[in-house]
This record gives sequence, C-alpha cells and structure tokens, in this order.
Amino acid sequence: QLELKTQHTFLDCTLGFAGHSFEAAKRLGPEGLLIGIDQDEVALAAAAERLEQIPVGQRPKLKLLRGNFGDMDELLVAAEVPGIDAVLFDLGVSSVQIDTASRGFSFKENGPLDMRMDPSNQTLTAAEIVNTYTAPDLARVIRHYSDEKWASRIADFIVAAREEAPLTSSEQLVDVIKAAVPASARRAGGHPAKRTFQALRIEVNGELDVLKSGLESAVRWLAPGGRIAVISYHSLEDRIVKDFFREYSKGCTCPPDLPVCVCGNKPILKVVTRKPVLPSEEEIERNPRSRSAKLRVAERLDENA
Repeated sequence: QLELKTQHTFLDCTLGFAGHSFEAAKRLGPEGLLIGIDQDEVALAAAAERLEQIPVGQRPKLKLLRGNFGDMDELLVAAEVPGIDAVLFDLGVSSVQIDTASRGFSFKENGPLDMRMDPSNQTLTAAEIVNTYTAPDLARVIRHYSDEKWASRIADFIVAAREEAPLTSSEQLVDVIKAAVPASARRAGGHPAKRTFQALRIEVNGELDVLKSGLESAVRWLAPGGRIAVISYHSLEDRIVKDFFREYSKGCTCPPDLPVCVCGNKPILKVVTRKPVLPSEEEIERNPRSRSAKLRVAERLDENA
C-alpha cells in the first residue's frame, strides 16, 4: 500500500519492535533512509538491535528518534530530514508495553496502574485518574474513549472502592470493573475491563489530540506522490483518520451555482482506500491483536500540478 522503492525515505511513527520497519527496510535498500520514532527507550533499543540484523549491504540508513509523533516537526528538523516518501502510523499500545506487566497497560497481568507511554516525561498516571477524578469525569472518559455501555456504573463503583483504599494495581481495578458490569453483560463481548483500560490509556497519553497533530505534520513532510498509511484499532481513532483524509481530499467548496471558483481550495490528499482494509483470517490467526485493525491509506498530491 505504501509503494516503497529503493532510495525512498520511510518514516515509521510508531516504531515499537520494528515489525513493520523490518519489512520496509528490505524494500528501501542501502540507498534508502528509514526513520523510526518511539517514546519508549526499551522499544527503541530492541528495534535498533533487530534492524541491525539486516546485512550491511542491504540495510538502509537508520535514524531512530526518541519522542512522540505529535512532536514530529521538531524531531525531523533536528534530524535534518529533507522530506518523506512514505509514512506509517500503527496506533494504540505496542506489544512491548502490553507484555510488560510493570507498565500497567494490561488487564490480564497484574501491575501498577501506570499506563504512561513515556514515563520519564509524563506525570499523569492511570492511578491518579481513578483515584482523583470525580464520578462524572470518570464516566465521561470511559464512555467517550471506549463507548463503554456501563461507564457511569463503573465510575460509581470505582469511587466507592477508593473510599475504602486507593486503587493502585490493575488487578484491583479489574475486580472493581467486574463487580460493576452485570453478569449477563460479562458473558459476552470479551473481557469486561478491556474498554475501561483502553479509555484510561487514551486519557493518560492524550492519544487522540496527538493523532491529529501527527497527521497534520505527516502531510506537511510528505513529498508529492508519497503515501500515508494509518492502522487504527478502535472507532474513535478510525473516525479521526477517516475525517482527516476526507477533509484534506476536498477541492473547491464554492456553491455549485458559482460560474468560477473563488475559494481557491485544492485537494492535498487523494484517498487510496475508500473503505478501510481489514485483516484476513490468516492474519488474525497469526496475530490475534490485529482482529480490530483498520488500515486507511492516502496519497499526497502535487499542489503545483
């Protein structure tokens, strides 16, 4: 979908363990440049180790940058990058974060209620949210960021539980959520804590605001003909990406009865995927976490054409 070629510059905004970048590197060749952004030091180190396994004669030049893709402009300017031919966002939480219990992202493993993607630069934690937000604010966060049907009830149960003792572990929070969600609802729709944990993670990391600014930056850096691909995992993210692509692919907005265009608007992107690309059954079997993934792709137009 990204149509990578040798000598291209590819930007992976969510490097993680370099799963996508490892495959991209094979297409870029030694004349290409691979830039990876991640705010997690552990992920950056692991990605560097993996990418360096590619033989020197086949490996593209590497620039691995520590930071948040919301700060893409500053990161790329500092790295002296002239432009980008393809950019990928693989949103949500990475495997390294989910699988490290001490990070507190997982509702399946007990750990501290942290959920910060960059602990060295972030202060707000999931523990602070569940122990200090009012019931209405908790309900708003849970409902808005996850469409959780039982958001108000979960919020009330959290407030009641913390009056006995602060909630400090993921196990404690899971028990409260299980108590809040009626038994009939717990029997369907997956783990009852999944949506609440997703909502808290988004609130801790300001993910939706960062996504919008990251998309805007990516379009600025893309060369004409360059492609932007976004993999999202829940409806809020997908809606932001869909609306962004639609807005940037608009042309003239003048009333149809005007004889000539006076607004001067030109489309900046061409949407490549009218409908999101969904994972195949084989892909889901190989990687169950891809089940909810949706891929959207757009191409940068030449404004001077």
